[in-house]
Amino acid sequence: MNINKFNAEGYYDPTPHEALTNIVKKEKAASKPAFRPLVYICAPFHGSVKENVLRATQFAEFAFKRGCIPLTPHLLFPFMDDSNEKERDLAIFMDIILMGKCQEVWVLGDVISKGMSIEIEKAKKRRQPVRYFNKDFEEVEAL
Repeated sequence: MNINKFNAEGYYDPTPHEALTNIVKKEKAASKPAFRPLVYICAPFHGSVKENVLRATQFAEFAFKRGCIPLTPHLLFPFMDDSNEKERDLAIFMDIILMGKCQEVWVLGDVISKGMSIEIEKAKKRRQPVRYFNKDFEEVEAL
């Protein structure tokens, strides 16, 4: 939108120009989505894979509803074979790289698996904030 600095009679008139410019800026700012931090979802995978994928999906939705962008590695690499040690190590390696892009790490569950402990330790070394949630998605103190 082009706002003219001159009035209808051709005289320079900065007051209406500035007011209209501010209105346009506010409208543009209101149309932009609010900032959402990228949150790494750290949850069990090994074992009951089907159930753990469902819980990770629910936890990702929980994070999304709280204004975050969830990054859930369980859902990113379904082609990786968790029973193959080399592929599992590679998946954890990729997860840790992705976790480095996140503002926070959210840990789900009452039990910390081997893979989760690797991720949590790496997050702590990086000084990333780590938050813990129980199976009912209630925030708790560190396990």
